[in-house]
Amino acid sequence: MQNQLIHSPANCAANGQATGLIFAVHKERYEVLTETGTISAKLKPGIYHYESVEEFPVAGDFVWVTKVEDGEAQIVKTLPRTNEFSRRDPGEGKQTLAANFDYAFILTSANHDFNVKRIERFLALIRKCDATPIVLLTKSDLVTNSNLFVATLKYAVGDAEVIPISIIDGTGLSELAPYLTEGKTSLLIGSSGVGKSSLINYLMGQDVMAVSEIRDDDSKGRHTTTHRQLFVLPTGGLVIDMPGVRSVGLWDAEDGVSETFTEIEELLGTCRFSDCHHKAEPGCAIQTAISDGALPKERWDSYRALMAEAAYAIDKTAAQKERTTISKTNAKAKRKIKQAGGFRR
Repeated sequence: MQNQLIHSPANCAANGQATGLIFAVHKERYEVLTETGTISAKLKPGIYHYESVEEFPVAGDFVWVTKVEDGEAQIVKTLPRTNEFSRRDPGEGKQTLAANFDYAFILTSANHDFNVKRIERFLALIRKCDATPIVLLTKSDLVTNSNLFVATLKYAVGDAEVIPISIIDGTGLSELAPYLTEGKTSLLIGSSGVGKSSLINYLMGQDVMAVSEIRDDDSKGRHTTTHRQLFVLPTGGLVIDMPGVRSVGLWDAEDGVSETFTEIEELLGTCRFSDCHHKAEPGCAIQTAISDGALPKERWDSYRALMAEAAYAIDKTAAQKERTTISKTNAKAKRKIKQAGGFRR
């Protein structure tokens, strides 16, 4: 872990400050991993609140913290990220959930919770992060023929690897090793009860997470992870676990959608008319592919829905950037006034 920090972008901390890696995120408190151990820290109000535009840290972030003297340390800066996993929150803004990861394990179980459309959403968000997605079909021991699930996934995920795994009989677990090496960080995402906690316990070689099975009546699980947390594996790799995610509103993910539906992107632009709306126009490549059975209509419907949502999110992004610019301008003006001694009559 010391090597992780030494080679992080945070190796230039100012005097009186230390480099840290966000280990766990609670409501108002952060666990920060430093070269001397794990410390508890809070955000410095003057930097992260009061109209500040500093990015709130998330699991996987490198930060600067004040040295611990009396009481808790304070986080004073969030360092630039290589990437971030973000979604549109219920308030129509951006919600960042994790940062600085190389791989993303997208978990879906071989039961009634199996949902291709949800996987497509996860893929769109991950691909726009320039991270490598790996789809894990968990609890493969529960079905007699997991190949049917795998075939469905492989069509939906394109060139992303699909690995059926089982903690019970060990299926596929050895195939995860190349992604869990020292210096690499992986993100675990999926619905509640899909098997993230069981997988982490296996990777850690001990029970560090409570396990909750999916209910038999509706195939829905309970949240066993209550906060976002980072684990240091015995291999030296890092894993970021998040509470079960069912709602994944797209945020700035138009390119990710395109990469998830490459077969549709290849058809677009090959219609007879350049302004084809892909409905009833003669010579429409999309409608021809659907009629011929080469393109499932459900796949086309998913593409259109996600692209429309991504476009909506782009408009929201532009609006948020405008608000951020105004906020920065106001904050800068207030600092200058304060430095000048405040308002004078």
